[in-house]
Amino acid sequence: MSSSQQSVPPAQSPRTSRSGKPAGRVIRIPRLGHLGVFILLFCVAFAFFGWPQVLWILFVIPIAASYWIERTRTTVTDSGLDLRTAFRSVHIDWEHIRGLRIPEHGFVRAHLDDDSERVLPAVSYDRLHVLIEASGGRIPDPFIPAATATSDDSSSTTESPSTTTESDTGAVGDAEG
Repeated sequence: MSSSQQSVPPAQSPRTSRSGKPAGRVIRIPRLGHLGVFILLFCVAFAFFGWPQVLWILFVIPIAASYWIERTRTTVTDSGLDLRTAFRSVHIDWEHIRGLRIPEHGFVRAHLDDDSERVLPAVSYDRLHVLIEASGGRIPDPFIPAATATSDDSSSTTESPSTTTESDTGAVGDAEG
């Protein structure tokens, strides 16, 4: 018996390339940021109503903030990272990335092979796991110790040398004294 609602393959989405593979994982500023822009717009409106002939220019601030939220993103693809800020776009190949630097405040930075750094827009510490997952193993997970990542059964052998190294160098205070 044939059903009139047979499954149809989905149409090609804009996130897939022509070959059918995903075009890349997009990490962007959360859209909830527009709520802050709306509050800023509300505050600017009070000043505008006080002196509209001059203070109309204040409406540029929420417009610029909204533009920044919509444009800023980092796209992780098979070929590398596509970084897009408010005024420019840059592509970085995976071969040029040595590692990451996680600052205390702000966005994560990619350390490149020419000893320069590039800010990864919209990738902060709390969204770093998304970047690591999307990289497909090209960026190692800094939250997993190296001994655990290589093998789980060698954990007893890796603890012993690190303990002797710390006591030999004096970096960590001895518990005996």
